[in-house]
Amino acid sequence: MTDATFPSVPGWIASLRGKILVALAGDPTGMAPYVRAIADGDDTGYFVENGPAWTVHAGMGTLVAGIRALLLQALHPGALAGVHDWSRYREDPIGRLTGTVRWVITLTYGSRTQADAETRRVGRFHQRVKGEYRAGDGSERAYTAEAADLVRWVHLAFTDAFLAGHEVSKKPIPGGPDAYVADWATAGRLMRVVDPPRTRAALRAEIDGFYERGELRGDERVADVVRFLRKPPFPGLMGLSYRVLFAAAVATIPRRYRKMLGVRRWPLPVLALTRVVLRVTERALGSGPRAQDMARQRLARLERDGREAA
Repeated sequence: MTDATFPSVPGWIASLRGKILVALAGDPTGMAPYVRAIADGDDTGYFVENGPAWTVHAGMGTLVAGIRALLLQALHPGALAGVHDWSRYREDPIGRLTGTVRWVITLTYGSRTQADAETRRVGRFHQRVKGEYRAGDGSERAYTAEAADLVRWVHLAFTDAFLAGHEVSKKPIPGGPDAYVADWATAGRLMRVVDPPRTRAALRAEIDGFYERGELRGDERVADVVRFLRKPPFPGLMGLSYRVLFAAAVATIPRRYRKMLGVRRWPLPVLALTRVVLRVTERALGSGPRAQDMARQRLARLERDGREAA
């Protein structure tokens, strides 16, 4: 990427954009093959244009949300065992991140055909993930990535994280937080979550239910994940920005879960500082095409084809 690509963008912004997009999409232009494919397809997708899911997942708060989701997910020993036993997050943290981003972006902006294919791709990997873990009550249990309680916990953690991350930016959601929870419940159903929550109150009540039933735990394995997430191998400005985002993610987590994770809030006004980081990031990413632009191309083509057919 060069300044000539986006002539109105300072060189350091263009450079930052490339680094962020490598982390998020696995491509310095953001146009990985799966992103380009969003412009294809013959249906409008599972989520409406500029609706709650489109709005939240297009926001820079997703950078906070990704960290927060991984922290919260780690508190379920079954979910953490799957990551520990099967994920290559230490050897390839960028690859782990881009795989998750691909799933979220494809479901949000892709056609139903593309989203269904992506769901099947994730499902094929999950079929291999199985093992044993020590539950919150100390008992030994078997797990699979398709176990109903683990799939549910991952959905709850992701939904709550995306919502909390967006709220850091102080930008509105069409229909409010409940509309987002209800909208993203579609993703839960695609991943075979039975009757996912449809309001913020129901979402957080379910998360607290896992805590109150003793299904969550903080231990040395959790501490190891926290140490890694606190300082992954991101150099320079990317690393400095990440530290602020990590602190913001911690600040949005309720106290009792922070205690289990062994993390504390910064004494500094971290959320205000985070909004500065998010504005810079938004400027960087806004200097070129994004997934929602590909989706709008598809929607415009479908509308045009519909008019011509009429």
